[in-house]
Amino acid sequence: MRRIAVVPGSFDPVTLGHLDVIERAAGLFDELHVLVVHNPAKSALLPIAQRVSLLDQSIRDIGLQGNVIVSSWSVGLLVDYCVEVGASVLVKGIRSQIDVAYETPMAIVNRNLAAVETIFMLPDPAHAHVSSSLVRQVAGLGGDISPYVPPAVASYLQRSMV
Repeated sequence: MRRIAVVPGSFDPVTLGHLDVIERAAGLFDELHVLVVHNPAKSALLPIAQRVSLLDQSIRDIGLQGNVIVSSWSVGLLVDYCVEVGASVLVKGIRSQIDVAYETPMAIVNRNLAAVETIFMLPDPAHAHVSSSLVRQVAGLGGDISPYVPPAVASYLQRSMV
C-alpha cells in the first residue's frame, strides 16, 4: 500500500522552513502532495498560481522531484483533497506552542471527518523563527530576505517589489 501525504499551506511565499519540512516529509512517504491552499483569513501577497510556480521551482532546485507533486486547492475541505488523492496523512510544520494550539483542533476535526491523521514536524531550529508574514514584511520594507527564502523566491520578490 502506497503511503501518501499532503503538506498544505498558503506558502505566501515559501520559506526555507517550509522546504525543510517538505524535504524531510518526502523521505517518509511514497508520494507527497505539497498543496497551496487559499486561506480566507489572510491577505495574500502572491496569486496562487505564482505560489505554485515558486514552490515547484524551489523543490526542483533542492533536487526533490520524483515523489513530490505541487498543486493547489481552493474548493471544499482540505480532507476532500486528501480523499481525492488517497492521502491518509497531513503533515504540518509547527514553529511554536501557538502553532500547536491553532493546529490541534483542525487535526482532530480532519481525523473525525475523513480518518486523515495529522503529523506535526518541527523545522530545523535555524528556520524556526521565520514565517511567510515576516518575509513579506521584510521584503516590503526593502530588507534582504535571502537568508529566509529559496533563491527563486528572493529573486522574484526583489524584482516584483521594486
